[in-house]
Amino acid sequence: MAVKILHTADLHLDSPLASLALRDPDLQARVATASRRALERMVDVCIAEDVAALLIAGDLYDRAERSAKTAAYLAVQIERLRAAGVRVFYIKGNHDAENPITGEIALPANVHVFDGRGGKVQLAPDIWVHGISFHARHAPESLVRKFGAPVAGAVNIAMLHTSLTGAAGHDPYAPCSVNDLVQTGFDYWALGHIHKRQVHATAPFVVMPGNPQGRDIGEAGPKTATLLTIDAGQITLSERATSSVEFRETALSLTGLADDDAIRDALRAHLADQAVAVPEAAILRLTLTGTTPRAWSIRRDRDVWTEQLHSMAADTGRLWIEKISFHLTAPATAPNPGDAVAEVQRLMADIAQEAGFQDEARREVEQMLALLPPARRAALYPDAAALAALVDRLSQDAVLAMTAAMRGTEAGSAP
Repeated sequence: MAVKILHTADLHLDSPLASLALRDPDLQARVATASRRALERMVDVCIAEDVAALLIAGDLYDRAERSAKTAAYLAVQIERLRAAGVRVFYIKGNHDAENPITGEIALPANVHVFDGRGGKVQLAPDIWVHGISFHARHAPESLVRKFGAPVAGAVNIAMLHTSLTGAAGHDPYAPCSVNDLVQTGFDYWALGHIHKRQVHATAPFVVMPGNPQGRDIGEAGPKTATLLTIDAGQITLSERATSSVEFRETALSLTGLADDDAIRDALRAHLADQAVAVPEAAILRLTLTGTTPRAWSIRRDRDVWTEQLHSMAADTGRLWIEKISFHLTAPATAPNPGDAVAEVQRLMADIAQEAGFQDEARREVEQMLALLPPARRAALYPDAAALAALVDRLSQDAVLAMTAAMRGTEAGSAP
């Protein structure tokens, strides 16, 4: 008979979601337990689909979360799995290794936690699960050599928390290459640490499942767990949805829409489509694009349009908007020598590129950024080139905002 195994990692239980939209108290209530809901969904899948085992490839906990309530909640969910005959295999990642409650929880007997020495456990007559945990927060060297040899004549699954050869936004942990893993003779590498799903190889399988619940806009899109079906020694993969709150980036073109009512209708329709597509709730970054005679007036009155969009999103009962970007142009017209606003716009654009202006703008931006936490500053400008690009973008936005204020409801000029 076929054996099913569900592979996940990086649950970061009770880790808070990060978004400006969370200023909304209603949204706060919806997402406070998003990571727990993801775990519940995976437990539901295991029970409904007669899964033999759940693999948790590290970072079950979050280093910032030290609540005993988290531990109690986890025990309840694992007890549901135990009652259904589902085994749990768990390796500790870097966040688990530094969380004090990790070693204080008495988990049900269906859970096997691999230690830092590594080992293997038999799941079925012809299926073995191998794993190794982090014994400390940092793992600067590869752990691949600590794995024993695969069991001959069986399907061998290996669990490892690793950054592989590196990924943007992730510190290096237990570094190794995909080729290092492929050469070991295991049939499936159940990885964790990188929060984006990727199947790195299929012969054997090397799978990073991604995290089951996105935590910010950098982890946008639907989140899943990976389901292995092992039949006659052959492995096939599929995905099961896990996230209850989804971060989404979406765009809507306003090209051809010439009046505010038509634009509002298009916005409502777009948000309705987004609401249907999400699991339970979504936090959106919306970009308005295209060519419309209303481009200048929308830019001028962007605060009004922003409030309308927030209200439309709230009406769906499932959407919240984190950020709106206005990338609109007005229909092009023949140059008009007497167009004073166009001349002022050109002069402002020239001034914004002057070295003295750029230097002063950079100093002001740096003063504002200094008020942010170091991690947020690093994300906004990791290097001098990124800071220069940020200053240039802000300068261009300022020119367009001032032009929009002068242009008003005119339809004939393009920003």
